Amino acid sequence: MNASVAIQTLPEAKDDEELIRIVDEVIAYIKSTGNNYYVGPFETTIEGDYDELMDIVKECQHIAVKAGAPSVAAYIKVSYKPEGDVLSIERKVTKHHQ
Repeated sequence: MNASVAIQTLPEAKDDEELIRIVDEVIAYIKSTGNNYYVGPFETTIEGDYDELMDIVKECQHIAVKAGAPSVAAYIKVSYKPEGDVLSIERKVTKHHQ
């Protein structure tokens, strides 16, 4: 696991219910990839291979538009370590959720 990506998808939506519905579709897509992930209140973090994660980030925008968003913005954070592993989600947050 040489990368960790946090993505906050911000679709344009007519109201909060529509926004949540679209974001839920993006999260369902992330779940379907089989990568380890963690859903937080503002962003979802995914771990895996850097190139695969970049493809997932790109597809998240497409999913939001297919779900009905006329436009979408995203904030992305990337931790990448070409040689070796990045710190895992588990190592970063587990101690705070016991």
